[in-house]
Amino acid sequence: MPRVKIVTDSTSYITREYLSANNIGSVPLSVIFQGEGTKEGYPGEFDEFYKKLKESQDFPTTSQPSIQAFYDVFKPALDADTEIVAIVLSSKLSGTYNSAMAAAHMLETDKIKVVDSETCGPNLKFLVELANKLSIEGKSGDEIVNIINKEKKNTGINITVGTLEYLKRGGRLSTTQAFIGTLLNIKPIIALIDGKLEPIDKVRGKNKAIEAMISNIPQNVKSISIAQIQNIEEAAEVQSILNLKFPEAEIAISELGPVVGAHLGPKALGICYNW
Repeated sequence: MPRVKIVTDSTSYITREYLSANNIGSVPLSVIFQGEGTKEGYPGEFDEFYKKLKESQDFPTTSQPSIQAFYDVFKPALDADTEIVAIVLSSKLSGTYNSAMAAAHMLETDKIKVVDSETCGPNLKFLVELANKLSIEGKSGDEIVNIINKEKKNTGINITVGTLEYLKRGGRLSTTQAFIGTLLNIKPIIALIDGKLEPIDKVRGKNKAIEAMISNIPQNVKSISIAQIQNIEEAAEVQSILNLKFPEAEIAISELGPVVGAHLGPKALGICYNW
C-alpha cells in the first residue's frame, strides 16, 4: 500500500521545492486585484503582488479554491489506491475546508480525511510537514489525523502591522480609527483564537508590539516561525532575540503570501509557534 498522500492549500506557504520533493498536493487560493484573478503562488514569488499593493488604492479580494480543484488533486491518488489526508486553512477564515469536504463527498470514499487546521501560514506549514513525516514513517490516515488534531491545539499566532492602512482598507478599522491610531503610533496585536483572527491588545510603537508578542510565547515552545511581509531585516532582528530567549527552540523566518498579506500589508510581522 502506498504511503498516505498529504494535501494542503497555498496558505501553508510551503515552497514549491518541498512540495515536489515530498509529493504533497497544494491547492491554490486566488487573489482578485485590479480586475484580475490570479492563483496565489509560492514563497519567493510574492514581490510583484506587494509592489502593486503599495502602488494601488484598490483592495484585493480573495477566493477559496473550487471543489473541482480539490477533486483534481484527490482523484489521481485515489486511482492509485492511496489514502489522503488534506490539512487546510481554518474554516473560520475561508471556505477552503468546505470545498475540500465537498470534493471528498463527490468521490464517495472513506479514504479521504479532511482536517480543519484552525490556523494558517507557518502553523499550517508545521502541521503539514508533521503529517508528511508521519506518512513517511508509515502511519495510517486515521493515525495522522488523530496526531494532527492534537498538535493543532498547541499552536499560537500573534501578528502586528507596519501600517494601519491595510486594516482600514479591509474594513477592520474606520478611517477615523486609522487616522488617530497612526497619529499615536498605535500598533494592534492580532491573535488567532479558535480559528479566527481577533485583536487582543494595542500598544504604542512596533518595538513594544514585538515585546508583547514575544511575552505571549510559552516557555516550553518547540519551534517558532517569524512570519514577515517584505520585512526580512526586522524579522532577522527578532530571530536573534528569540535565539537567546529560547535556545532549545527551532527558530526560522518565513514569508506570508497575498491571501493573508493583503489584509496586513507590507512590513507586517507575525510570531507563530508550537509547543
